[in-house]
Amino acid sequence: MIDDTLQTCAVDKIASSTAHCEVSSPVPLSPYVVAQHGYLVVVRALDEKTQYDEVECDDGVFRHIQAGDVLVGTLGGRQALKGYSGRVPRHIDPGDTLHVLNMGGLMGRCTAPHPDLGPALPVEVLGAAMVEREGQWLHARIQEEALEMVDRLSASVPLVVISGTAMDTGKTKAACQIVEGLTEVGLQVGAAKLTGAALLRDVRRMQAHGASAVSTFTDVGIACTVEDAITPVAKGIIQHLNDTATLDVIVAEMGDGFVGYYGVDDLLTDMELQSFVEAHVVAATDLAGAWAAAHTFRRRYRAAITALTGPVTDSGVGRRYIRQRLGIPAHNALQERTDLVSAVLEALPASTVPDDATPPPETAPPDADDALTVSAD
Repeated sequence: MIDDTLQTCAVDKIASSTAHCEVSSPVPLSPYVVAQHGYLVVVRALDEKTQYDEVECDDGVFRHIQAGDVLVGTLGGRQALKGYSGRVPRHIDPGDTLHVLNMGGLMGRCTAPHPDLGPALPVEVLGAAMVEREGQWLHARIQEEALEMVDRLSASVPLVVISGTAMDTGKTKAACQIVEGLTEVGLQVGAAKLTGAALLRDVRRMQAHGASAVSTFTDVGIACTVEDAITPVAKGIIQHLNDTATLDVIVAEMGDGFVGYYGVDDLLTDMELQSFVEAHVVAATDLAGAWAAAHTFRRRYRAAITALTGPVTDSGVGRRYIRQRLGIPAHNALQERTDLVSAVLEALPASTVPDDATPPPETAPPDADDALTVSAD
């Protein structure tokens, strides 16, 4: 039964970033909005766009946002190089205008639009989403029943880390191909998204490619990894996967680039976390990025790159330069999946890999999702 002080509001779309709160239409609504990261807010779309015009809903389907649609999203900030950036205002009241900052339904006030995407979609705040727990009505937030953060990671199966020089470098494509290849040789593979902005698409794709268990930073109650200390979040995800599934290896993708605001550098410089990393796969767009990756991993992270991938490896020219001048294996995730997976297998401990492990040759065309060019990280 709804409290007499609360109204209910029928909603058209519930963003995937709110998934752990399990809200449904109609949503109990409070006029008092807690202006903090992770709290759920109900908004009405004030406009309609023809690009960056979709939201990933809680069922995993991307749907066009029409003017007048009522949405449930999650308050959060974002610092995107190739998307919208924004923050959560200090105070939020019904009638205020916010913006849709990413396709996972992250809501905040846009502070830096992107010229290729047009203005961020404005939304009117209707109120805060409420949920009933133990007979009380509380403000819904993704921190409730979230995984615990972990300061010390004492044990883990081997980690395969996929990072990149920036957004839109093909990290998820590489992660999916590696997950699928490792699964095909008989390994039980877990998959994780350690940094980025709220969106379930990437871990769902890795699960579709064979990962037997997946987890992402939103499971730890983080809407976007630009505002919090990310290392305990990442360790919490990895410990959760180790504790809840029988795995041989975990493939962990890091959203954004290792230079940026999302916390990737923090993870790559954490010596305890890196002690469990057996393979580093790095995605780059061009040769300058590949050179910078080689230099940064050698000088800052003191780690070898197992393979470079991404658009820089689309042609033989890029692959040849990386191999000859940088001395690093270069394998395109879609054209040379067998070689990429083999490089990862060679980096894993012998005790992890079956004796007859040989990844099958590439046969599948790129996923339909591979055509996506706008990053939600």
